[in-house]
Amino acid sequence: MFTGSLPALVTPLKDGQVDFVALKKLVEWHIAEGSDGLVPVGTTGESPTLSHDEHEQVIEAVVEVVAGRIPVIAGAGSNNTVETVRFLQHAERVGATAGLVVTPYYNKPTQRGLYAHFKAAHDACNLPIVIYNIPGRSVVDMTPETMGELAKLPRIVAVKDATGDIARVSQQRASCGADFIQLSGEDASALGFNAHGGVGCISVTANVAPRLCAEFQAATLAGDYAKALEYQDKLMPLHEAIFVEPGLTGAKYGLSKLGLCSEDVRSPLTGLLDETKAQIDAAMRHAGLIN
Repeated sequence: MFTGSLPALVTPLKDGQVDFVALKKLVEWHIAEGSDGLVPVGTTGESPTLSHDEHEQVIEAVVEVVAGRIPVIAGAGSNNTVETVRFLQHAERVGATAGLVVTPYYNKPTQRGLYAHFKAAHDACNLPIVIYNIPGRSVVDMTPETMGELAKLPRIVAVKDATGDIARVSQQRASCGADFIQLSGEDASALGFNAHGGVGCISVTANVAPRLCAEFQAATLAGDYAKALEYQDKLMPLHEAIFVEPGLTGAKYGLSKLGLCSEDVRSPLTGLLDETKAQIDAAMRHAGLIN
């Protein structure tokens, strides 16, 4: 259902407002470059600083432009179960393919609370749901055992795993079954993740290098790890440079170098330091994206 390179899409801004013209151009560019799906309004899409109306408008715009050509996994997460349900129901109503639901951040639910949150989300809509497990941001970690219980529900179909622990893939295969879709949420370890049984990556770097990331993913899924390693060597400096400061800020800077959107981000994020920009410039040259 979901496989390959799925960019965690940035939300372009201009003069403090969502730039829907740039957003639509980005969507067309990603499709032309071979991205296997798009994930709008996750954290990389600045979900924490978009209003609810903006969040929903971005999802609608992406679904409209994609027009069924590739999957759209709509960001629908919140640490409020009622709000998560609202976002999922909206995504279903406007035609998204699935919803991405993050483990509730800040309020630190128990594993029992995590199960209840995702069960409520599952029961409130008919969309497939991708669990987003990112303990470094949410300060709660869904265990493979809890994920295994959720995987028994018919529409809990996948995980975006941003733990950075590739052993989790094998553990989750044991608890969730080999058919449960496992997508990496960390670019730098996506090679090992797929070797363990993952089938793709919801990627920040793919905002800037969609074709390279798609070809890298295709090589791993074909079992050609020698070729994939060549791509990894080309992309690794970019993976690292984009995350010297918050990843979405690095991704937007990279896109600005390609003339595809502005660098603008919303407070409390700020523009990059000059030394970070220089590091991203060098990484983009290494990857052959700029001269």
